[in-house]
Amino acid sequence: MSTFKGNIVDIPGRRIYYGSIRVENGIIVEILPLEGTGTDFLMPGFVDSHVHVESSMLVPSEFARLAVVHGTVGTVSDPHEIANVLGMEGVEFMIQNGREVPFKFYFGAPSCVPATTFETAGARLDVQEVEALLNRPEITYLSEMMNYPGVLFGDPDVLAKIEAAKRVGKPIDGHAPGLMGEDAARYIAAGISTDHECFTREEAEHKLGLGMKILIREGSAAKNFEALIDLLADHSDRMMFCSDDKHPDDLIKGHINQLAARAIARRLDLYDVLKVACWNPVDHYSMAIGRLRVGDPADFIRVSDLDNFEVLETWIDGVLVASRGETHIPSVPVQVVNRFGIGPKAVSDFQLSADPTAQNARIIRALNGEIVTESFFATPLVRDGLVQTDVSKDILKIAVINRYAEAPVALALINGFGLDQGAIASCVAHDSHNIVAVGTDDASLCRAVNLIIENKGGISAVSKVTSKVLPLPVAGIMAADAGQDVARAYSEIDRFVRKTLGSPLAAPFMTLSFMALLVIPELKLSDLGLFDGKKFAFSPLFVK
Repeated sequence: MSTFKGNIVDIPGRRIYYGSIRVENGIIVEILPLEGTGTDFLMPGFVDSHVHVESSMLVPSEFARLAVVHGTVGTVSDPHEIANVLGMEGVEFMIQNGREVPFKFYFGAPSCVPATTFETAGARLDVQEVEALLNRPEITYLSEMMNYPGVLFGDPDVLAKIEAAKRVGKPIDGHAPGLMGEDAARYIAAGISTDHECFTREEAEHKLGLGMKILIREGSAAKNFEALIDLLADHSDRMMFCSDDKHPDDLIKGHINQLAARAIARRLDLYDVLKVACWNPVDHYSMAIGRLRVGDPADFIRVSDLDNFEVLETWIDGVLVASRGETHIPSVPVQVVNRFGIGPKAVSDFQLSADPTAQNARIIRALNGEIVTESFFATPLVRDGLVQTDVSKDILKIAVINRYAEAPVALALINGFGLDQGAIASCVAHDSHNIVAVGTDDASLCRAVNLIIENKGGISAVSKVTSKVLPLPVAGIMAADAGQDVARAYSEIDRFVRKTLGSPLAAPFMTLSFMALLVIPELKLSDLGLFDGKKFAFSPLFVK
């Protein structure tokens, strides 16, 4: 038996009082008000309502070791990324590795593997496999339904997956950036309950009005907090905080606690903010996470204040898992699983032949802090019939390489990465996790890509004289090392790209990882070619 004293934050009661919490066998058995006052606060732990753990480049057990330091006690985790590489084997890996630590991972059944038919993935989850996952108690929801055209046009497989979730009474996550009007109404009416892809207040308000719950997302690349946070005051019952994608260097600094602090700094009501940060995800996903009530699991945190939420202690099931910036969860051995089927590339593989009949090419424009892109037309620089990069105009080459089987390299042109020299490459490339690279010349592109191939996954960067790589051997997208070590290595290579190679992007590798994400407009590149996310069709590179 353990007893904890402090100022207790009662979110539904909208009050704070000094009291004690008695815990037996990991369960809160008594909460008593006491005379006096305390110097710190006891409150429910934070919950990330939508995250791809794989995007942290950490396996679940290592993600947990970092997250608990910031008061996070659980996540709603979509294993979509590893499923695109390894299918059912990948989902099973996430579940089993997550069980190794005292942290509450709630995994979903990936709904869109592969995400589209316009790219090459490593695996496929059919209706029967998704249904089998949904029947497992470890799987608590149907992960984001990215194929919203399939919902709107009645694709039989898409509708069958939705119906499977309804039969077992598990919520269905959405993903419909920019969807408005009658199309949004039809999408929601199909049973989709959440969306984390709203980029504007108007879109979020529209979807809230149609009955949807809206997630305020602030990750390493996509940042929608500023656009959506002012809706919280009027819609705190139907909003949640999430990170979606969080790189390891950012996870070291903070998690959902940062969003709560930013919301309080805007003078939003404390109890509304904590409802969004701690309460609503537990309710929506029926999570067995304690909310500081008698009979609940003893999942709570002790914080020094209710402005910055400096976490002094994190408790899960009555076990102290972090205190004063230190994790108490030990690292566990990691089984390496992967699928990688190609050999080294040649410089000639990155040559792009010009179209002598076309004057312009369509250029992808990457945007800092966004996963959407724009596009524009420009006359490419051509020499001896081959398209060249134009560093002075920031028109560089982008390449996507099928990692699962030998195939021609897909090539296009991109603006926004701002490299002065060299190239960067990554096997963290949503959704199929082929290799994506951006570079200033063919030789640098080839070097950066071959570093990924040599390590069977990872991120890399090369200058004229230096080569750097962070190996990610688990499914080609996660490290097998301690989270703090991965975060340091990532910070070093990220700094190299910004300082030595000259990229102005705040998170160049995170931005790079979305350049092959076809379900997010406007223009992306898959291993099969240039893709228009608005028309949902391939697009010619050269325009006559």
